[in-house]
Amino acid sequence: MKKTVVLGASPKPIRYSYSAVEQLTSKGHEAVPIGIKDGAIAGIDIIKGTPTVDDVHTITLYLGPKRQPPYYDYIFGLQPKRIIFNPGTENPELIQLVKERGIEVEVGCTLVMLSIGNY
Repeated sequence: MKKTVVLGASPKPIRYSYSAVEQLTSKGHEAVPIGIKDGAIAGIDIIKGTPTVDDVHTITLYLGPKRQPPYYDYIFGLQPKRIIFNPGTENPELIQLVKERGIEVEVGCTLVMLSIGNY
């Protein structure tokens, strides 16, 4: 199973990031929701700020490109093996930086990947 940081997690059930945390946990993955608002998803508290998280396999982004630059150092500090750019989060600058560091890039939808079994 893949420990996954959900960056841009929202406590609102209508948000895709909320569904991603639910689906990840239901499929047996450890989800770490990180966001800017208090709340919980699937019984997991949303963490604010830039917490230390060990053994991260995947970061799935739910932050638009304009909100990503302050997180660049944090993202790379987590040393993920893969970063998923969900629809609306595609950022050529960050994608290039990710590739330069040898991290796998996926431009796709976490929810679709989970539903078809290629997560």
